[in-house]
Amino acid sequence: MEKHVEDLSTRLAKAGHEVFTYTRANYTDKSLKKYQGVNLISLPNIATKHFDAISHTFRACFDLIKREVDIIHFHSIGPSSLIWLAKLLKPGVPIIFTFHTKCYEHKKWGVLARLCLKTGERIACRLADKVITISPSLTEYARAKYKVNAAYLPNGVSLPKIVKADKIGKWGLKKDGYILAVTRLVGHKGVQYLIGAYKNLKTNKKLVIVGDGAYTDNYVKELKAAAEGNKNIIFTGNQSGPELAELFSNAYLFVQPSEAEGLSIALLEAMAYKNCPVVSDIRENTDVIKNCGASFKNKSLSSSFNRRR
Repeated sequence: MEKHVEDLSTRLAKAGHEVFTYTRANYTDKSLKKYQGVNLISLPNIATKHFDAISHTFRACFDLIKREVDIIHFHSIGPSSLIWLAKLLKPGVPIIFTFHTKCYEHKKWGVLARLCLKTGERIACRLADKVITISPSLTEYARAKYKVNAAYLPNGVSLPKIVKADKIGKWGLKKDGYILAVTRLVGHKGVQYLIGAYKNLKTNKKLVIVGDGAYTDNYVKELKAAAEGNKNIIFTGNQSGPELAELFSNAYLFVQPSEAEGLSIALLEAMAYKNCPVVSDIRENTDVIKNCGASFKNKSLSSSFNRRR
């Protein structure tokens, strides 16, 4: 979602619009006031698993009072539970809501959090002046459940420059020598199944897992414990810039074992780098790869898959 907002806001700024984006200090340096023409407004928040996003959105809604804006754009169902507050504080200003994913399907949330997220979904779909969905399945869901004329605007990525292996040598990696996964280390991304399937696979290719947790320290520990003793399973942590470009450019194939998705930008990026995608057979993945790459049964520990032609 951060990548989605970055691309959207910078492209709007390049088109001549004045854009303000609210940022959190635990994601973006609060001293940074401008980024590629976008005005950045850093606001304090309660940086905990359950209050991080919603406390920041609450402050952002009140900050809107002093802004002369033509459009307000909310992202994701959690923050969008406060659309009613933005409407109260900025009456008459149209509000757009982008529906990225059904966050309550993500394993990191408990019963109460899931209830709050479902409430946020209802509020957003019913109160927003325009609903945008990023995948065909979400479009069908929103139209059927909430009877809204949701606009399907899929995520996209720019075509990258493919680069040679250099910096990734620090992990002992070379071109076509590894299987790549780029993801947040949270339960619904299915990395536990990927590690299990890899351990059942006879290969000299390494498994490289790029990403880190998001208030999921225990899950990350479980993943690393499952990989312990296998020197060919490599955790790189979060990567960006030249290192990430090299990792995408030189992978043998890209794997996405997720149980739930919206429309994965990591998967789009992998395909833009001409990686062969191998994905779990949830619709949100197979809608993207269509007849390119291969799929396997969701949550499976088997290393077998179905080619998609």
